[in-house]
Amino acid sequence: QVQLVESGGGLVQAGGSLRLSCAITENIFTTNAMGWYRQAPGKQRDLVARITDGGITNYADSVKGRFTISRDNAKDTVYLQMNSLKPEDTAVYYCYGLFGTYVHWGQGTQVTVSS
Repeated sequence: QVQLVESGGGLVQAGGSLRLSCAITENIFTTNAMGWYRQAPGKQRDLVARITDGGITNYADSVKGRFTISRDNAKDTVYLQMNSLKPEDTAVYYCYGLFGTYVHWGQGTQVTVSS
């Protein structure tokens, strides 16, 4: 059973930074893409950023220029560096891995940005 283990969430003031990590228990090259979604209370889960097995990245417009997704193939880990955080970034962040047409999800990590 594939597992995605997230870490790095927490409470930060507006303008601050956090780095989320997502370690996968399989070889990262078995994925077609990995990335992050987030879900705020009462809202749908939206894509934040993703990175393909070829290293192509995509970002939601709301985080472009502030967030950076990267991967360390040797550690089977994907990172989300979040800078210039805003209160509207507050949400539960979920890591995902795409294996062909099947998606595995992490358990989620809370990010709270205070104003």
